[in-house]
Amino acid sequence: MRPDASVTQWIDRLKAGDPDAAQKLWERYFRRLVGLARKKLRAAPRRAADEEDVALSAFDSFCRAAGQDRFPQLHDRLDLWQLLVLLTARKASDLAQHERRQKRGGGAVLDEAALPCPADSSAWEAALEQIEGPEPTPAFAAQVAEECRRLLECLDSPELRSVALLKVEGYGNEEIADQLGCGLRTVERRLHLIRSIWEQEGGA
Repeated sequence: MRPDASVTQWIDRLKAGDPDAAQKLWERYFRRLVGLARKKLRAAPRRAADEEDVALSAFDSFCRAAGQDRFPQLHDRLDLWQLLVLLTARKASDLAQHERRQKRGGGAVLDEAALPCPADSSAWEAALEQIEGPEPTPAFAAQVAEECRRLLECLDSPELRSVALLKVEGYGNEEIADQLGCGLRTVERRLHLIRSIWEQEGGA
């Protein structure tokens, strides 16, 4: 079974209230969510466990919202990952703001490091700065997914799309090479080509 097919099935089962599906998704995405939280919190005062706390809180919010069918556009691994990115970034920003108030007696302005940056692995992460509520609305999440799909559709080969999707999902270059069964230099060349195409499209 293809990884994208298994994730799609787990999403359907999660929406139907299957706790085993939530466990499968957690096992698949936990490490990457912790890494994402660490990147968002890199300049914020925090405890060592905060990165895992953020990942757990984001995933819990996702599962509860998905179980209530609050994300009607949630269908596949791309939809899932962009929702998890949105939630994790929001939780990390909230935690950074809370810790800053606790340690400095105020300061509601978020540090830039707690916010996403266009230099991150996905072109659409910069849109996270527009989030105002504690969780992304379904409309906003759909908008982000649509932009990501548009960028993927600009790639004219399955090989480039596979590399781009894995990169968007937070995999490192060596991990992508292992998954696709190709060399690291091949992955790096494809990423360079992807960036060039997206820059021409005005998406990166």
